[in-house]
Amino acid sequence: MPDPGHRYFIIHKPHNMVSQFISNRQERLLGDLDFDFPEGIHAIGRLDKDSEGLLILTTNKKITRLLFQSKEPHKRIYLVQVRYIVSEESLNTLRTGVSIQVSGGGYYLTPPCDVNIIEKPEDIMPADFAISTYQPYTWLRITLTEGKFRQVRKMVEAVKHRCVRLIRVSIEELALDGLKSGEVKEIGEKDFFEKLRLKEY
Repeated sequence: MPDPGHRYFIIHKPHNMVSQFISNRQERLLGDLDFDFPEGIHAIGRLDKDSEGLLILTTNKKITRLLFQSKEPHKRIYLVQVRYIVSEESLNTLRTGVSIQVSGGGYYLTPPCDVNIIEKPEDIMPADFAISTYQPYTWLRITLTEGKFRQVRKMVEAVKHRCVRLIRVSIEELALDGLKSGEVKEIGEKDFFEKLRLKEY
């Protein structure tokens, strides 16, 4: 059974913040958020500095293994704003798999995934950084069951589109649900495990 002493949180990680509490560089950290986190807290399934959205924090060190190293895949949904209009051909290429470069210099063929063009999300906060209004853009909804380092950005770059904004909105049934940039929400352990479909311990 899960340990009732552990605590679980989700945050809406802002743009230009790293997914960690300690860094040797001068940069915005999770500890800069206006919240008193418990000792031993750490991020699970990090978002890169330029990305926004759902980030899980917990004191339970076993969650990384249960969520991202298990044999059962877990669905992640991203809203992605890219430059220019995405063609049907490019959508099909993304859906069937593209070759991206991974750490070590090798290449990796991404597995089939769900990609759709969507209207500009009304509930997404405006960007806190300048975006040119002189070029057309496309919003995509991309659903993956994996997330290698900067995979979504590399995928859209492979079909000649630059990623402007990348927002993770959910992992399985655990979602932002209106949580604003920089806000923190504590989740009860039972609810946390159920929404993420974590059945082992």
